[in-house]
Amino acid sequence: MSESPESPQTPEPPPPARLVTPGSQASFGTYGGRPVSFVRRGTRLQGRRQAAWEEHSDRWAIDVPRHIANTSVHPGYVFDAEAEFGRTAPLIVEIGSGLGDAVCHAAEANPDKDFLAVEVYTPGLANTLIKINSRQLSNVRVVEANAPEVLATMLPAGSVTELWVFFPDPWHKSRHHKRRLIQPAFAELAARALKPGGIWRIATDWSNYAVHVRDVLAGSAEFENLHEGERRGDESPLTRVWESGVESLVGGAPVKEGRAPVSTEHTGPNEGIDETGGWAPRFEGRILTSFENKAHEAGRLIFDLGYRRR
Repeated sequence: MSESPESPQTPEPPPPARLVTPGSQASFGTYGGRPVSFVRRGTRLQGRRQAAWEEHSDRWAIDVPRHIANTSVHPGYVFDAEAEFGRTAPLIVEIGSGLGDAVCHAAEANPDKDFLAVEVYTPGLANTLIKINSRQLSNVRVVEANAPEVLATMLPAGSVTELWVFFPDPWHKSRHHKRRLIQPAFAELAARALKPGGIWRIATDWSNYAVHVRDVLAGSAEFENLHEGERRGDESPLTRVWESGVESLVGGAPVKEGRAPVSTEHTGPNEGIDETGGWAPRFEGRILTSFENKAHEAGRLIFDLGYRRR
């Protein structure tokens, strides 16, 4: 009797694909082929920063569940501000809080409001914890997270009263413009997180980025410029930058004696006169940080913009 042929073996199912959720760090850049807007310049903590993190992070830092990367936010996690702060109050979110100067100053001046500092630079967050503790602030929390994910899933829709983005990385080179934080997709996420009537405040010390932001937000149906048409012509900071040529020097800084100026091409097309305007006055609630002071010392102008969520 002949042997029966062996029954074919059922092939093993392929391993499940790694989840890539809309708005996650995976889809926004690190793993999905689209670059994120930041470079993590260091995560190591030493000295008082390490001590501050060990002592205060459990109290003031939001411990979010991660998704794929150590700056990502699991899409199932939702921040409960009322539970975290123990009250119902306007929530102000600063994206890219740096060393915490602006957010801690504002929190101290506005004890009736709550603040969330979003940053990927761990030493900066540790510095913020030091300031929170030394000033005995109870209305500030920090989170180490990729901003698009914070706006897309972590924050409940319509939960933010004000969104602040002060001096984001300008990514000067044309091939890097895609890495700029403020893009049409980011504006959609900002609109999701902001409540109707909520305010988005932006500041940059580079004219090319300022024009980029103005163009992006002009193309959004979700926002209206609080200062449409204002500060144009001779009153425009953009006109003054074009006239002075300050950004054509290296980094916008004075050229050292004996050296020729080198164009960095940061200003974009020079139209002579800015007829569009739309620039806001300097936001009085923003403390003058050492970063902004350096821009002033280099002769660069500050561009403020303000938008209302429709």
